[in-house]
Amino acid sequence: MPRTPAVPAHGLTLALTLALAAIAVPLSATPAAADSSACTHHFSGPQVCIRLEGRGARNSVTGIWTNPPDGLASHAVSLLRDGRLVDTATATRSGKALTHTWPAGDTGSGTELCVRFRGSQRLACQTTR
Repeated sequence: MPRTPAVPAHGLTLALTLALAAIAVPLSATPAAADSSACTHHFSGPQVCIRLEGRGARNSVTGIWTNPPDGLASHAVSLLRDGRLVDTATATRSGKALTHTWPAGDTGSGTELCVRFRGSQRLACQTTR
């Protein structure tokens, strides 16, 4: 019977390590987080930002007015989805900013979400991935 050549121990160990690594990487990979934010870029007037937090197509949306007048404790903020009004809520002061967060929901993929504070034409928008 012909003899099978022996595989050096270090070669077998390396092959086994590479095989296990190839299996472990896909098992440990998690979906990329969708956390992102965007702000209006104007030198004067309201500075408005939107923040998305979540995974995949499920996100919470936060509207932020970063430079409201000092005495303003709350203000109406609207959420728009692909240009259509979804909801209007009351943003309240958190430190120097006014903020409101809509709870996580199915925002879809490739959806443009925008926030606008009452009285301002400025929109802060983010597109989901």
